[in-house]
Amino acid sequence: MTSLLQDLRYALRQLRKSPGFTAVAVLTLALGIGGNTAVFSLVNGVLLLPLPYHQPEQLISVTGTYPKGAFAAMREQVHTMDVATYSEGHEFNLSGHGEPVRLTGTSVSAELLSILGTRPALGRTFYPGEDIAGRDNFVVLSHALWEQRFGSDASIVGRSVELEGESRQVLSVMPADFRFPSAKTQLWIPLDNDPRNSVSYWAGDFMPVIGRLRPGSTLQQARAEIRLFQSHVGTLFPWRMPASWNADLSVVKLQNGMVADVRTRLLMLLGAVALVLLIACANVANLTLSRVASREKEISIRSALGAVPRRIARQLLTESVLLASLGGMLGLAFAAAGLSLLKVALPADTPRPADVQIDWRVLVFTGGLAILTGFIFGIAPALQTSRAAVAESLNAAGRGATVSVSRHLRSSLAVAEVAFAVLLVTAAALLIRSFWALSHVNPGFRSEHIVTARITPNESFCSDSARCLSFYRNVVDQVQSAPGVSGAALVNTLPLGGRVSKRSLDIENFIVAPAETSPLFWLDVVTPQYFHVMDIPLLSGRWFTESDGSANPPVAVVTETTARRFWREQNPVGKHIRFVGEKEWRTIVGVVSDVRAYDLQRSEPDFMRGTLYVPHSPKGTLEDGRVPAEMTIAVRTTADESEAGTMLRRIVTGLNQEAPVSEIRTMRAVMSEAVSTPASTTSLFVTFAALALVLGMIGIYGVLAFLVSKRTREIGIRMALGAQRRDVLWLVMKEGGKFSLTGIALGLAAAFAVTRLLSSELYGVSPVDPFTYAAVTIVMAMVTLLASYIPTRRAMHVDPLIALRCE
Repeated sequence: MTSLLQDLRYALRQLRKSPGFTAVAVLTLALGIGGNTAVFSLVNGVLLLPLPYHQPEQLISVTGTYPKGAFAAMREQVHTMDVATYSEGHEFNLSGHGEPVRLTGTSVSAELLSILGTRPALGRTFYPGEDIAGRDNFVVLSHALWEQRFGSDASIVGRSVELEGESRQVLSVMPADFRFPSAKTQLWIPLDNDPRNSVSYWAGDFMPVIGRLRPGSTLQQARAEIRLFQSHVGTLFPWRMPASWNADLSVVKLQNGMVADVRTRLLMLLGAVALVLLIACANVANLTLSRVASREKEISIRSALGAVPRRIARQLLTESVLLASLGGMLGLAFAAAGLSLLKVALPADTPRPADVQIDWRVLVFTGGLAILTGFIFGIAPALQTSRAAVAESLNAAGRGATVSVSRHLRSSLAVAEVAFAVLLVTAAALLIRSFWALSHVNPGFRSEHIVTARITPNESFCSDSARCLSFYRNVVDQVQSAPGVSGAALVNTLPLGGRVSKRSLDIENFIVAPAETSPLFWLDVVTPQYFHVMDIPLLSGRWFTESDGSANPPVAVVTETTARRFWREQNPVGKHIRFVGEKEWRTIVGVVSDVRAYDLQRSEPDFMRGTLYVPHSPKGTLEDGRVPAEMTIAVRTTADESEAGTMLRRIVTGLNQEAPVSEIRTMRAVMSEAVSTPASTTSLFVTFAALALVLGMIGIYGVLAFLVSKRTREIGIRMALGAQRRDVLWLVMKEGGKFSLTGIALGLAAAFAVTRLLSSELYGVSPVDPFTYAAVTIVMAMVTLLASYIPTRRAMHVDPLIALRCE
C-alpha cells in the first residue's frame, strides 16, 4: 500500500505538471467512457435489469400466439407452468367523468395479474373465472389514470365507471411502477371468454401467452410440454389450421421475449460506442507515448539509480489508470446528460424506458471500464520503457532506438484508429443510405395538406348500423363544407397508423392448398371520396360511388399486388370474392395502386396475402356483421393542424357529445413517425461515426507531428544537401499514407464481415454495397490527407540552419 500511495502521489504531481496533456487526455477519455456508460444504461435498463415482478426468473413467454379457445385448452392441459394471456391495444371511451376521453387498455385472462405477482395498490386482482362472459364486468385502473382522471380518490374502488357505454366495477388500482405489457396501458379488463361465439373464441385475436413455472419444473420441461400441446391443439379448431401455424414454437424467459425486437439494435449501439472508446484509448496512448518520449532522460536516470523496468512500467500504468479514473468521473457527467438525449432519440416502442437510469450496476460498469481503459492505453508506453535498456537510453543511439520503438507503436495505434473509424463510418453510411431510401419510398398516396383524426363513438352507439352511418355521413358532409377544405373521407385503418383490420376471404376459382386456410386480407373500409382525398391512383376499373353503399351484389376494390397474386395476367375487374362465413359474393370493380399501409417497407404484414377495400355501408364488414365504430377522417385542407383539429372537434361534438376526437395529426407527421426507429438508429450511429472520424484525424495528426518533431535534424540535413520541398512533402506524406491506407484496408475488411449484422436494419441497400464502400474509402482518404497536411506543412518549412543549430 505504501508503494501504491507513492505511485499515486507521484502520478498526481506529474499530471499537474502537464495541465494541457491532462486536460486533453481526460476529455478524450470522458467522451469515450461517457458514451459507453450512457448506452450501457440503456442495455442495463432494457436487457439486464430483472423485471419488476415477484420472482421474475420463473416467468416465461411462449413464442407462439393462440385464440381464446386454444388458450383455454392450454390452461387445462399444461402442467409444468401456470399460463395467462393478454391482448393489448384495445381502446375504450370513458364517459360520465367530465369530457369523454379515449383510453388504451389490455384485455387479460383472469390469472395474468396473479401470475405476475404484483399486488394492487388498492383493491384486489381478478379471481379465477372472472374472464367468462357474464362474469367479467370489471376493470382495473393504472395508477396514472387513477391520479389524472379520478383525482386519486380511493373510494373509486368498488364503484362503477362507464366504458364504451357499459358499466364496469372498479376492482383495484395498480402500483405506479406497474406497466404491463407497456406504459401505454391505462386499464385492464377481463378477456370475455364465450365458447358460444365460435368466431371470437377460435378466430378472434391470436394472443401471446406468458406463464410462471411451477415448483420443480424447468424451462426445458415447459418447452417440451408446450410443443407436445402444439402437436394436437390444431384438431380442436372448427376448421383446419395451417401446418405453418406456430411451427417454431418455443418457451423463453419472459424478459427475453419482451425485448427480442430491440436486443440486436441495442447491442449494435453498444458495439459502436465501444469502438469509439477503443479509438479514444489509442489516441491517449499516442499522447502518452509522446509524453514518455519527452521523459526519456528522467526514466533513464531512474533506471540508472536502480529502478527495474517492471517498477517503471507500474508507475506509468498507475498514471494511466489515474488518468482514466478522472476521465471516468467526468464521463459520468457526460453520461447523465447524454442519457436524457438518448431517451428522446429512442423509438416510442422501446420497452421499459422508465427502468433506464444510472444505478449501481452502471456505476460499477463505469468504474471497471475506467480501470480497464487505463490498462489498455497505458500498456503501450509501459512496454516501450520496459524494452529500452538503461545503457542505450543514456546515449544518442539509444534514444534513436527508443524513438524507433515509439514510432512503431504509434503507427500501429494510428492504423487501428483508422480501421475502427472506417468500420463505424461504413456502418453509418449504410444506415444513411437505407434511411434515405426509406424516406423516399413512394407510399402510394400524397401526404401534403392532409390532416387526420380518429373519431371513436361507443361500440353500443354503432350497434345500430343506420345510426352509426348517419352520424359519420353528417360528419363528412359538414367537414367538406368547412372553409379551406377540398375533400374529406373516412377509413377504418389509416395508412402507417399502426392499426390492422383483417378478414379471411374466399376467392372465386382459387383453390386453397390442403395444409392451408383461406387467405387473410388487410381490410380497409372507406367512403367513396377516400381515393381522391389520398390521391391513390386508379389502375383499372372504377372507384366507389355513393350508390355502392347499397349495391347488390356488394362491391370491392383490390390493390395491384393483390391482383397479380391471385389473377396473374387476368383483369380482376368483374371477378368475385366473399368473406369467409358469408354466402354473398362481392364483385371487384377496380384495381388501385399499392399503398404502404403497414410500414414504409410493406403494404401489409407478412402473414397477409393482399389488401381489400370495401365501402362504408350497412352491409357489415366486421366478423360479427357490424360496421366499424372507430373511423379515421382524412381531410385535405389548407388550414394548419390546430385549426383543423378545432374544426373537427366542434363538428363531431355537435353531432355526438360522447364521441372523442383524438390523434389529430398531419399525414406528414404520420410518415415521420413511420421512420422514427431507423431515424434514431441512424442518428446515433452517425454521431458515433463522426466522433470516431474526429478522433482518427487527431490520431493521424499526432503520429505525423511526432514523426516530424523527431526527424527535424534529418529533414534539415536533407534540405541543406539540396532536397526540395516536394521531396520533404513526399517523405512525410508517404509515412502518413502508409498507415492510413493500411488502416482503411483493414477497416473495409472488418466492415465486410461485420456489417452483415446490420441486415435487419437496412432497406434498399446491401450490407456489402460497393458504392458505399467506395464512398467511404474516398472520404477516409481525404480525411487522412487533411490530417496529414499540418505536420507536412511544418516539415516543408524547416530551416536547415535552425534545425542543425538546435541539434
